[in-house]
Amino acid sequence: MINSYSVPLSQMVKEFNLRLLYKATDYESINITVDDISRPGLQLAGYFEHFEPMRLQLIGTTETAYLNKLTSEERRSIFDRFFSYKIPALIISRDLDPLPECMEMAEKYDTTIIQGSETTSYIISSLISYLKINLAPRITRHGVLVEVYGEGLLLLGESGIGKSEAAVELLKRGHRLIADDAVEIKKASSKKCFGTAPELIRHYIELRGIGVINVAKLFGMAAVKESADVDLIINIVPWRDGEVYDRLGLESQYTDILGVKIPSITIPITPGRNLAVILEVAAMNNRQKKMGYNAAAEFTEQINKHFDTSFGQSF
Repeated sequence: MINSYSVPLSQMVKEFNLRLLYKATDYESINITVDDISRPGLQLAGYFEHFEPMRLQLIGTTETAYLNKLTSEERRSIFDRFFSYKIPALIISRDLDPLPECMEMAEKYDTTIIQGSETTSYIISSLISYLKINLAPRITRHGVLVEVYGEGLLLLGESGIGKSEAAVELLKRGHRLIADDAVEIKKASSKKCFGTAPELIRHYIELRGIGVINVAKLFGMAAVKESADVDLIINIVPWRDGEVYDRLGLESQYTDILGVKIPSITIPITPGRNLAVILEVAAMNNRQKKMGYNAAAEFTEQINKHFDTSFGQSF
């Protein structure tokens, strides 16, 4: 299930070491719901069509220089109309002093004013990256997410099929665990998703017959990672006689998660198959495909050339 998320303004201010110049009475309850920041240049010039008051607003050197050329009454009128839209907050970059008319109207409309010491472009890029991650669409899947040779593998399959056991074997071979049992997947862009573990179960893994273990303490901090891109989805299924399984890997399969098509494969298992080794090979093979090399396509081409040559020689 996909939900809408928000970020408390107070959390963001603390995260980026911003300073409060004026704290609105509802400051603690203000939530940011839009992952974009606006520079209200046109609005300060009096143009408010297509204005997005849900966004955080930020002014820097350019806007301040323009406002300083206006009279006090003109600035008061501009900020009066600007703050009447009840924006979440106004951020002032480069430690610029707020104009008296700005503070006057902020108090009138009870709007939070924030000051930052960094450049305008740095604040905008940092806040947008932060908001995109925290406001990203997300979904929780039952599975295991591990990083193998830099590839994020999402292991899916019915309970008790051996996902966690395979993850432990991979940890022993030097790979890393991101999440066990519940994987929170977020949409980073139109082409990429990344996964992390819910904070409550982060770094823990459950092994039937042993119980819950702390991977970070048992295998060391190098064996865990906070998040990883989901590069390949692996569906682990029990082997069934008579079932047709892909022998060449020529056809590309994809699984749709949050509107993103992610490469996927199905691995049938039987007692005695070394699943960890198979997963390592799957990771390396997926990495090769991303770099432009496809062993299945090369093998098929060689077979076709062989039969073409043999057919030509028979005449």
